[in-house]
Amino acid sequence: MQKKKKSTLIYFGIVIGVMLLINLIFKPLLTKMTIEEIPYSQFLEMLENGEIDKADIYQDSILFQTKPDGNGRVRLYSSPYMKDNVLADRLYENGVEFTPIIEQESIFDIILSWVLPLAGMAIVWIFVMRFMSSKIGGTGSAMSFGKNTAKIYAEARTGKTFADVAGQDEAKESLQELVSFLKNPGKYIEIGAKLPKGALLVGPPGTGKTLLAKAVAGEAGVPFFSITGSEFVEMFVGVGAARVRDLFKQAVEKAPCIVFIDEIDAIGKSRNSGQYGGNDEREQTLNQLLSEMDGFDSSKGVIILAATNRPEVLDQALLRPGRFDRRIIVDKPDLAGREAILRVHARGVRMGQDVDLLSIARSTSGVSGAELANIINEAAINAVRKGRKAVLQEDLLYAVDLVLAGAEKKSSVLSDKEKRIVAYHEIGHALVSVKNGNPQPIQKITIVPRTMGALGFTMNTPQEDRYLLLKEEAIDQIKVLLGGRSAEEIKFNTISSGAANDIERATKLARAMVTRYGMSDYFDMMALSTVVNPYLGEDMNMQCSPEFAAKVDAEVLAIIRSCHESAKKILTENERLMDLLANALLDRETLTGEEFSKIVADYEKSRHALPPAEN
Repeated sequence: MQKKKKSTLIYFGIVIGVMLLINLIFKPLLTKMTIEEIPYSQFLEMLENGEIDKADIYQDSILFQTKPDGNGRVRLYSSPYMKDNVLADRLYENGVEFTPIIEQESIFDIILSWVLPLAGMAIVWIFVMRFMSSKIGGTGSAMSFGKNTAKIYAEARTGKTFADVAGQDEAKESLQELVSFLKNPGKYIEIGAKLPKGALLVGPPGTGKTLLAKAVAGEAGVPFFSITGSEFVEMFVGVGAARVRDLFKQAVEKAPCIVFIDEIDAIGKSRNSGQYGGNDEREQTLNQLLSEMDGFDSSKGVIILAATNRPEVLDQALLRPGRFDRRIIVDKPDLAGREAILRVHARGVRMGQDVDLLSIARSTSGVSGAELANIINEAAINAVRKGRKAVLQEDLLYAVDLVLAGAEKKSSVLSDKEKRIVAYHEIGHALVSVKNGNPQPIQKITIVPRTMGALGFTMNTPQEDRYLLLKEEAIDQIKVLLGGRSAEEIKFNTISSGAANDIERATKLARAMVTRYGMSDYFDMMALSTVVNPYLGEDMNMQCSPEFAAKVDAEVLAIIRSCHESAKKILTENERLMDLLANALLDRETLTGEEFSKIVADYEKSRHALPPAEN
């Protein structure tokens, strides 16, 4: 049918084109070959000389024929008509046969003026409707706007199982029950147990939420419907709701199966228009989703999984029992999890004998699974770039710097003065950390500029994951952050803009101590702020009076000032060691943790060496 419509349109276009070609090209050419156009004055002269035999008078022109010449030939002429009121009398007096002509549009003129524009509009309309339907409905038909665009994966095509997921043992354990139900629903039905209709995967970006959903389908061997929340929301009201209905209809037909909605916050935001703004299409889509989840029986084997990194904006109706019964946290991995993730992604990569993935895991605290996968890939790319047959430890260390700090900015050439400032700045961080008894040893110090904006950085390696932050540890962290600026003040008696990020992080931590952690003597254990989103930056929302807000600022300032003075005191007492370390960093541009520790150890040994005994 589609092919027939297409052929008809092609033939129609050809006919219109041929007729237009005849009208625009051939007709004027034929006309110009037989009719000669002359001025009106020449026409009057020929009339007075008795040369004209017949004439047709049109609205704007005169078409006339001459009398036969000696050979019996006549000629045709055309002349503009000047609206002469006595022309009829002149023609009559000279014996000319004339006829007034009332002009009518030719078929060509009709086609050019009416048919062709209408045909063009029809063709444009058909094209626009086909384009919009392909974008909206996904099937190429204007009647298919409500068709869902979910990808359907067969068992073999998901290509993921729990063996491909590492560092999320708790999440896998929670999802294992869903797999068991999909494989053998009878044992649950027999005892009267009802499996949750849906599970919400919550966590920061890149932690493996989508991977876990695919792994569940792969483990259970069932069809896997995958769609993002944004695909439901379109410009036409009602399209999203229609797609939800169609999605659940298909899911029931292919049960048992898994329906996965990624970024569900795109359609699942709270319907509080005062806070988030109203959207009829989004709200209708959400209402339809709630209705569908209430309307189907989970015993049929349809499991709804959804993922989001913004749980705080979701409508409470989505989270009540009977809909998304379970909330599964998919957080950033701990040390053991990071090592396991690195090993999973290193399976298909040829690794050298010196590779120590545990060391890499220690140096990537707070890194997501996606970033760890990228580290392995960047290390492999660097090994190829260097002409190696396997990935070495130095390739992995390079990849860690690349992912966390950016590539080396070779185009940036610092002046000698700037290099000295940056060197003392980074040594200030490291020296305060060491002298403050920080349990995180220095792994690397560099003054090579990076593409992410850092002119240098100091990398610490925690020996173990910490889940609690003591007040003394928070104070020590602020001291270390302010150590860079303190070194600049001591050595150069001035300050630079290089401490901007350090100041921001120190202030944020000090404010959290006062408003969230209850580490302020004045406010005791009074909560003054809440975290807006724990997975996207942990921005704080202040909840206190203007008077208390001013006092909060005063408390934060007092902490910052105290830590600043402590950092300056540490560096002043160790200024000679600071000079020694800074000069070494300037010479080498990069100091490893071992090199830094050796310089510090040698200095301390020499300082405490006893004078030789006298004989």
